[in-house]
Order: sequence, then structure tokens, then C-alpha cells
Amino acid sequence: MNTTRILNPTTRPLWPGFSSSKSLCGDANCMEQLLLHCANAIESNDVTLAQQIIWVLNNLASPEGDSTQRLVSSFLRALISRAASKSPAFACLSVAAPAPSVSRKTLHRFSVIELAEFVDLTPWHRFGFIAANAAILDAVKGYSSVHIVDLSLTHCMQVPTLIDAMANKLHKQLPPLLKLTVIVSDDESYPPPLLGVSYEELGSKLVNFATTRNIAMEFRIISSSYSDGLSSLVEQLRNDPFVFNEALVVNCHMMLHYIPDQTLTSISNPPRTVFLKELRDLNPTIVTLIDEDADFTSTSLISRLRSLYNYMWIPYDTADVFLTCGSEQRQWYEADVSWKIDNVIAKEGAERVERLELKSRWFERMREAKFAGVGLGEAVATEAKTMLEEHATGWGMKRDVDEDDDVERLVLTWKGHSVVFASAWAPINRVTDLI
Repeated sequence: MNTTRILNPTTRPLWPGFSSSKSLCGDANCMEQLLLHCANAIESNDVTLAQQIIWVLNNLASPEGDSTQRLVSSFLRALISRAASKSPAFACLSVAAPAPSVSRKTLHRFSVIELAEFVDLTPWHRFGFIAANAAILDAVKGYSSVHIVDLSLTHCMQVPTLIDAMANKLHKQLPPLLKLTVIVSDDESYPPPLLGVSYEELGSKLVNFATTRNIAMEFRIISSSYSDGLSSLVEQLRNDPFVFNEALVVNCHMMLHYIPDQTLTSISNPPRTVFLKELRDLNPTIVTLIDEDADFTSTSLISRLRSLYNYMWIPYDTADVFLTCGSEQRQWYEADVSWKIDNVIAKEGAERVERLELKSRWFERMREAKFAGVGLGEAVATEAKTMLEEHATGWGMKRDVDEDDDVERLVLTWKGHSVVFASAWAPINRVTDLI
């Protein structure tokens, strides 16, 4: 039997947001060590040791407990799910699961109003909306037509705020025609939050809203898949007829990391690299890139689990601040988070779609594809700060200057830890026009 010892991590400092008053081995750092040892036992097919650690974790964690307990409960479910799919020898572990694993069938499907209210609960998405909208408005001044390709996790919930901003800030000129292209993917692994209405209905609502703001809008749906690098989207955009004085905007809001990374393919040109180069060839006016600042790409389960644990404590910690215990919204919110944890831990190959990369790697990719950074100005930072004041005091913002291009980006933080980064990019030949 594997005789790995459970190390005592009490000499390690506790992270902000976690209580140090828990019982034996109940603090966040110790729980992390137990999860890592459990993962090691599962990967080495040590059923006995895995059972022992799961028993301990099951007595420490609870899906109804504090933020640390709920976090660990989700990790434990994911590890048990991985073990069950790995070998029949682990089938006995399923009885120890604190709750059933979260599946797409059990996730809540939001109405448009529900999703809009849900997104407004925290700065998690609003932060990126503010940064992207400001960059877009600056870039499209003087254009008579603006074509936005919206690659967004929130199903166009950014668009009403952009329409409002366009109506308010471009009022001195004739508002441009707004053309919106969205992607419908038939991938069964499409991430939450899930939308409970069709995109046709969503598009109709957006067009009607734009009309009330005196903006003419067209809505188009393209079927494309993130699993193949959005190749059909690129092909469609490449074949679109040229429209005089039209700006092409590609808004990437927490979705590019669903394009497979190089660890999933052996080809010399991985899909992320190919997509960005093809996007560059379309010569867009501006590309906004907003994503979560974490790395879930390691082929090692242990490394991936450690990175995941060091990031996913944040949504559970914030939930205690803005969502009432037992409320429907908290159940929906934490089910979505739990789905992501399960995907990173329990899935492999093409099924593992949660493949976040750190902002430094994304910036490197953008420069390799011949994009250059576009700075986010003082007005954007001021607006973001004002928005953050509406929320809990744990939220903050860092102004990050990349040494490679001396361009300032913004980073949303929770208790000093990076959460989401916001950046804007343009093809090198266009950057001087945007300064």
C-alpha cells in the first residue's frame, strides 16, 4: 500500500478570506494538502489510501458549510467522479460522495432577465464589460457601420450596456449601424451559465432595445464550434462582403480558452495559435480580450488541482458576501462553479474544456499573431473604480503595465488576488490610428 504521509501545513500562512478557527486539519491549506494526497492516491490506483483520505475530507467538508467546506466538497465530488471513471476498483468511493456530481442536465437555464440580474451581482463580468465597451467606443468613432462579433460567456449581456454607451457617447454624430454576430455552438460541453431561450428570441429582444435607443441593429447567428478553433466563423467573416467605412470588432469575453490548447493536440499549429493568426488576417479594427487570470492547462492532475484550488476559493468566498445562504441564486452560482471544477479535475481529452491560461501567456500569443496592445485610459479606470464601489469592499483593481509593450491593462482583484484581466488589441498596422 502507498504509505504517503499527510503533511502538516500549519507553518504555511492562511489565505485571506479563510477562517483559522476550524477544527483539526480544517483550514484551507490543510484541506488542499488532503486533496492533493487524495489525487495522488487515485492516480496511483491506491484504493485503500484514497478511501481513507476521502473519509477524512467527507467529515471536514460540507456542501452547506462555510466557503472552504463548500469548495472542498466540490473538489471531493470531482475526485470521486474521476476515480469512478478511471477504474472499477474505485466504484466503492461513490457512496462517500457528499452530493451528486453537477451535470449540464442539472444546471439552471436562465431567462434573459434572470441572467442580466445574475451578471450584475458581482464585478466578475461587469468589470470586463466596462473595459471592453470603452475600448470599442474609442476605436469605432467616425465609422458609419460597426460589426461586432461577440464571443461571450454571458450570452450578449454586455450588448445592452454597449448600446447605451453608444447612444450616450456618440450622440453628436449619427449613430452607426450596429451589426451583431453571435456564435451558436452545438458542443455538448458548452460551459455555464446556460441560456434558457433561443438565440433568435434573444436577438429579437436586443434589436428592440436598440430601437428604443435610436440605434439601428442587425442580428446574425453563425453556427461554429470552439473545439475546432471557430473555423466556420473565420471562414464566414472572410467571405463577408466589404462594407464601406465599417469597423470590425471582435469581443472575446471569457471564451477564447475554450479553443483547445497545445496540450490537446500534437499538430505544430495548435487551434489557439491558428485562430489568432486568422483573426489577424481579417484586419479587425479592435479585439477586446477579457478572461480569468489562472492556468488550468497542465497535463498533470496534481499541478492542475493546485492551480484550480488557488483560484476557485475566490468565487466561493465572494458568494458568502453577496448571496444569501440557501437562496436560489447561490445554488445556481455555485452549481456553475462546481461544474467547472468537475471539468478540470474529472475530465480529460476533448471533454476537458476549462483550459484557462494566465494573462502573460495570452499577451504572448497576441503578439506572436502580430497584434499590439491598446492602452485602457484613465477614464476607464475611473469608471471601473466607481462600479467596484457598488460592491463589497473585497473587490479591487490593479493597473498592470506589460514590460514587453509598455501598455497598461486592468486586473480585477478579490482581497488582493487576481481574478479577471481586461485588455484591448489591434493589428500592428492599425495601432497608430487608435492612439
